[in-house]
Amino acid sequence: MSLDLDFAVRHSGRQASALTRRDVARVLLAVPSGQALVSLSDLRKELLAAGNPLSVVFWDSARAILSRIESGAATVGDVQRWLESSGTEPILLTRSYFVWPEESERGPIATEMYERMVAFLEEQVDAGEIDADALAAADQDARHAYEELQERWLTTPLPDGRVPNVVVSDEQDQELFAAWDEEEAFALSELRRVLDDLPEPPLPVHDLRSAAGRLRVTLTQQGYPGNILRACAGLEDGLLPERDEDLWLAVAAGIAAPISDLPDEEDAARFFDMEGELSHEDSILASLCAIHHADWLAVVITLARYGPGVLASPERIARFIADSEDIDVEPDDPEDLEATEMLFTAVTPLWAHLGIVDKAEVLTPLGWWGLPKALERAWSAE
Repeated sequence: MSLDLDFAVRHSGRQASALTRRDVARVLLAVPSGQALVSLSDLRKELLAAGNPLSVVFWDSARAILSRIESGAATVGDVQRWLESSGTEPILLTRSYFVWPEESERGPIATEMYERMVAFLEEQVDAGEIDADALAAADQDARHAYEELQERWLTTPLPDGRVPNVVVSDEQDQELFAAWDEEEAFALSELRRVLDDLPEPPLPVHDLRSAAGRLRVTLTQQGYPGNILRACAGLEDGLLPERDEDLWLAVAAGIAAPISDLPDEEDAARFFDMEGELSHEDSILASLCAIHHADWLAVVITLARYGPGVLASPERIARFIADSEDIDVEPDDPEDLEATEMLFTAVTPLWAHLGIVDKAEVLTPLGWWGLPKALERAWSAE
C-alpha cells in the first residue's frame, strides 16, 4: 500500500482539492509512521500541484509528530492533540468531561453528531473563526478558543431541538444498559444451569430468624452498615418486608446488585471531585457496583458446591474466581487477583452482618442456603 494522493483521496472520500488538514492527518496516521515520513514530501508536492497546498506550519507539525512516533517518543495523547490541531477534529475529551465514543463504537446518533461537528468546524475554518496554524503551533489562546467553540456547539440545541452532547450520552447509556441486561441474562441462565445439578440446601430456620432480627434493627440505624444495606436493597423509604425470608433475600440480593447508590443527586458530585476522596460508604458502594456478573457467578457457584465450612475471605474469593471453570479468566495475573480481592473486602463484612459468613469469614449454613437464591433474585428483578 503506497501513501500517495490517490490513497488520500480514497481514504477520505474527497477530491484532492477539497482535502482538509484533518483528512491528510488521518491519512498519515493510517499507515506506519516510517512510511508516512518517507511519503510526506511527495504527498505535499502532489497536493500543491492539485491546488491545495495546506500550510508550511501544518507540514512542519506533521513531520515533527511522525518523527516522534517513529522514535517512540510520542504518547497517544500527543498524537490525539496533533490531530485535533488540524482545526476540524472534534476534541476527544472536553473540559466538561464529554467523551466521544471510539469510531468503531459509535451508534447512529453519535455518528451523525460527530459528522455534524466536523462539518461545523470546517465552516468555522472557512469563516476564519478557527486559526489552524495557531493550533498547530500549540498556541494556548487558540486552543482555548477551539475548546470553547466545541463546548458551545455540543450544548446548543440543533434546529430540531436535540442537544448534541445529551443525545450522544443518552445513546451510549442505552447501549450500556442493553449490554448489561444481556450479560445479566446470560449469567442468570448459567447460574440456574449449575444449580439444577446441585442438591437443594436446607433452610436453617433459626439462623434466618436471628439474622433477620439483627437486620431489622440495623436498617433503622444511621451510619455503616445500615445506610449501605438500605441503599443496596432499595429500602430508603423505611418500609421493610414482613416475612424474614423476603427481607433477608432482598438485602442479600442488593449486595450483589445495588438498587441505590447515593442518597441524593447533590452527593453524586463527590464522585467527580478529582481532588477529594470518597467517604467510606461511597467507596463500598462503588466497589459493589464494580464487581462483574461473571465474578459473582464464579463465587456463588463455588461456594454452593463446597457448602458450609469453606473459607470465604476476600483473598480466597479472588482465588475462586481465578480458578473457576465456569467463567473465562486469566488466573495468573497478580494485579487482577489483587483488584478482585480489594473489591470483595467491601462484601464480606456485609455478608457477616447477614450471617452469610461467620466472624472467621467461613460460609455458614444460612449463606449456603441463601446466596444462590439471593443472586438469582438480584438478576431476575424486573
